Amino acid sequence: MLALITGAVEDRTARGIAAAVGRLVSAGSLPAGARLPTVRDVARELGVSPTTVSEAWRSLARAGAIQTRGRSGTFVSPPVVPRQSWRYSQMGPSPATRWDLSTGIPDHDLLPDLTDALKRIGDGRLTTSYLDEPVLPMLETVLRNRWPFPPEGLTVVDGALDAIDRIIGEVVSFGDHVIVEDPAFPPLLDLLQTVGASVIGVPMDDHGIVPDRLHAALTGHPAVALFLQPRAHNPTGVSMSPSRAAALAAVLAGFPDVVVVEDDHAGDIAGAPPVSLGRHLSARTVHVASFSKSHGPDLRLAAIGGPAPIVAAVADRRLLGPGWSSRLLQAVLLDLLTDPVAVAQVAAARDAYAGRREAMLSRLRERGVTASAADGINLWMAVDDQQIAMVSLAARGIAVAPGTPFCVTPAATDHVRVTVGLVADGFDDLAGALASAAILDSRGSGARARPHPRGWR
Repeated sequence: MLALITGAVEDRTARGIAAAVGRLVSAGSLPAGARLPTVRDVARELGVSPTTVSEAWRSLARAGAIQTRGRSGTFVSPPVVPRQSWRYSQMGPSPATRWDLSTGIPDHDLLPDLTDALKRIGDGRLTTSYLDEPVLPMLETVLRNRWPFPPEGLTVVDGALDAIDRIIGEVVSFGDHVIVEDPAFPPLLDLLQTVGASVIGVPMDDHGIVPDRLHAALTGHPAVALFLQPRAHNPTGVSMSPSRAAALAAVLAGFPDVVVVEDDHAGDIAGAPPVSLGRHLSARTVHVASFSKSHGPDLRLAAIGGPAPIVAAVADRRLLGPGWSSRLLQAVLLDLLTDPVAVAQVAAARDAYAGRREAMLSRLRERGVTASAADGINLWMAVDDQQIAMVSLAARGIAVAPGTPFCVTPAATDHVRVTVGLVADGFDDLAGALASAAILDSRGSGARARPHPRGWR
């Protein structure tokens, strides 16, 4: 047992030791009930301090991989979901404010009208059986025609986070290395933490995740999955270019065991055209298409398309729970995707969001503020001090999301995320407030110009 553990450890930090033991647990090499060697024995064999091993053991215990039974020793236990402070909880809810721009939700007034769609599908004949296919055949046809690559399998689930959660359950095990963009969407990081994954953040530029940094991360940390937002990245607004997708696919060609998971959360309100690594790596790319921001959060619908084994595993597991996503809601979505009026409404929303982003960006640039919002509904704004900025804005009745929960590793510059898609007017006043909060002069307040930093980090 001792030789098995010490032989599996490559990184002799507490995190590396915990990850190595976690992988042994997931692989069954350390079965449930197995008694682990003492902390001192492991420390002696690895040439590290007992404190380092104790910290690793505490991490494993918090994740539910092991349990300590006093003088009886420490034993392997089945993984359980840890209780912890979620990154997501740090983002809200915000108190009552004049402008709550912390939410990341779409503008209700820009969503397509559901009235006619509900009338057209309101006869109830879609609700009579438990045994029909989980995806309406006509909706599946429409989705396949929209997909950025030909998917082997396709199913519908209850929103993008439900999709990501279920995909993680099929492809990630305790202790596995997983690559994500840095910054990343906080709930994704929370979900990966619940399964005990070891998360590696890779920086981005104006075209998406940086290929050579991805190669370095994969070389140093053999990973099972790469999670990406191909369009309207939350929080930076970056959309991956087709050439960048090809470059990333070329890197991944040398790592054939990595599954690519794409979260196209912005969907039809993204200004950039659909892009996917699935055009190059269809056999191991799982693409998630969400309709919450484009057609309505309460539809609670997203589609998963990709390799048949993964999609089928997700669909089969759902049979033991919800079974399927409401066929009534699927019928509403089908109507919205095919009705010319609804299609035009979504296109108008896309244009409106683009106008709002540019209006705010131009005013912030005039005030010397560094921010990005190339696509989607969010703006990623650099601030001299996150806490001071948020307090300053709150005093003016403005709520924004802190940048820290998005950062996999500490960033060189503080940021806040602003849901600029909710701002329909008052751009000058809001830009002034944001600039005053973002940039501090030598006395701790007021705006001053500063150079534009290179990159995101």
